[in-house]
Amino acid sequence: MSKLARDLSSVTVVGLDLAKRIFQVHCLDAAGKVVVNRSLKRGEVAEFFRKLAPCLVGLEACGSSHPGADGCWRWATM
Repeated sequence: MSKLARDLSSVTVVGLDLAKRIFQVHCLDAAGKVVVNRSLKRGEVAEFFRKLAPCLVGLEACGSSHPGADGCWRWATM
């Protein structure tokens, strides 16, 4: 986990594919290099975002993603 924590400090952009149980997260640094590309269980997503510095986040925009996006707004304000 320490490698992941070190990598998270350089994250500037996050792409998040929303789903019911498994979320795919893809993070880039300022140079556009992939820093993180992994799956997260629903219960891990909030903790993952708490560890990030403020950054640009892109969310999947299909009809079934709205409940997951609503959860992201709650995480962002914690």
